[in-house]
Amino acid sequence: MTGYARRAGHSGGLTWVWEARSVNAKGLDVRLRLPPGHEALDLPARQAAKKALARGSVNIQLTIEREAGAANVRLNEELVEQLRAFARQVDGPAAGPLGFADMLAVRGVVEPAGQEEEDPDSTNEALLHDLQAALDALGVARREEGARLTAVLDEQLATLGSLVATAREIAGGQPEKIRARLKEQLAVILEEERSLPEEKLVQEVAVLATRADITEEMDRLEAHLQQARDLLASAEPVGRRLDFLCQELNREANTLCSKSTELALTRCGMELKALIEQFREQVQNIE
Repeated sequence: MTGYARRAGHSGGLTWVWEARSVNAKGLDVRLRLPPGHEALDLPARQAAKKALARGSVNIQLTIEREAGAANVRLNEELVEQLRAFARQVDGPAAGPLGFADMLAVRGVVEPAGQEEEDPDSTNEALLHDLQAALDALGVARREEGARLTAVLDEQLATLGSLVATAREIAGGQPEKIRARLKEQLAVILEEERSLPEEKLVQEVAVLATRADITEEMDRLEAHLQQARDLLASAEPVGRRLDFLCQELNREANTLCSKSTELALTRCGMELKALIEQFREQVQNIE
């Protein structure tokens, strides 16, 4: 979700630059900085950003300058005369004199030079056109980063798949090892002349094996990994869905570790958890 784009333009006596920066975020947060007098661009600019981007902390800044040699401000003489006329109407001891400094404090007395010659609607249309170009360029930068990240994520998914296959293989030998371990423990407890009925031993082994069975966890892990591969192949924004899948993957890995009766399986589960966390960190960069 990181990227940078810049777009310059001009119209009449104005030149401007749009800059758009994006960094990682769980949702979409658009921060807009406009120069004074261009507040009308706020809503359409935010709408354009929300339409172009689905996720990320986005900072958009507009800088506007007048061409060299042009006056920056002008005095609105018509408004000054209206203020003077109003002052004459209310002139009296309580009113006090109206000085030039007082009039300068009134909004609109000093305004950008050349405002009367420029068409605000036409200028705003040109500004929004260049903003869209900047957002398009930002989208290209973000997609290029996404393509690089996809290769990393695909490799991590392949490693996760191998770990799940290893865990399934280790888990397949758990019932027999549980049976052997139970026999050894019973041999220590029971006297030599007494023996435990075979069916009782089978029942105990079955109970322990059921508790240690991780077949469902393995099936869900494999299903989640396949769903992650499908999402990465999609052209639509999938960052939030991948983030949710990471939570589910971690949940199944935790259950695997809690059911494990083998050190090798526990180690495999811990490796799964570590790699899932690495995968989750990279997913934060995906829109």
